Amino acid sequence: MRIGVIIAAAGKSSRFGEGDKLSQDLGGRAVLLRTVEAFTKRSEVVSIIVAGPPHELDDFRLRFGPALGFNGARIVAGGTIERWESIRNALAELPDDLTHIAVHDGARPCIGDELLDRIFAAARVARAVVPGVAVRDTLKRVTAESFTAAEDDVIADFILGDVGKTSSSGRRVTETVSRTNLYAIQTPQIFDASLLRKAYATVELSGTTDDASVIERMTDGARESVLVVEGDPRNLKITTADDLELVRAIMKVAPPAGRTPRF
Repeated sequence: MRIGVIIAAAGKSSRFGEGDKLSQDLGGRAVLLRTVEAFTKRSEVVSIIVAGPPHELDDFRLRFGPALGFNGARIVAGGTIERWESIRNALAELPDDLTHIAVHDGARPCIGDELLDRIFAAARVARAVVPGVAVRDTLKRVTAESFTAAEDDVIADFILGDVGKTSSSGRRVTETVSRTNLYAIQTPQIFDASLLRKAYATVELSGTTDDASVIERMTDGARESVLVVEGDPRNLKITTADDLELVRAIMKVAPPAGRTPRF
């Protein structure tokens, strides 16, 4: 196998809070570098492309360029609106002689060798492979609108106004969704190189949320089958500051205590 890896790293980290999640410290290394390093250890991986934020690409190169270059990874401009734009841009920079292309989220640094072994082995017999974890929680579909309910106390309103009043907000349940055969899909997702290139060249990409959904949209006769293999609950994607603390616990690394992560 000759695998090219695309690391999607062009997101704005809007839900993370203050700071850039990919620059956060994980045992003295930035999150993004930890993610990339998981693939540099694999002999099957011959090329790594990191799709960074296009509007801040110079700053991104300053922060990550030297360390990524040392690890054999190259930076390209990612997309401005949807994820598929980043993957399309990176595809154009990968070598033509690859047998497979894997796509991974830059904010998933807990990818381990056991999971990579599993998906790489599956990719030898299936053209599209994604890891997934069975959904175990009860699922509810809710209203698009949120509602706020405040404590109704006329005397308290008269004396205090809004001071001391408790309120809660939420969305109303419209139905319970069966979790039978439902999986939460992770990355890395790996594909036959020619299949992924063809899908990106022929499919309407707008609205796709991962690369498996791009393959699922192919209309050249029979629907391409995507194989789901067992993922890893520890393979978390960092979205919020709380996720970062969970990842630190999983990786058994302490918070930075004032040190600056090495890029």
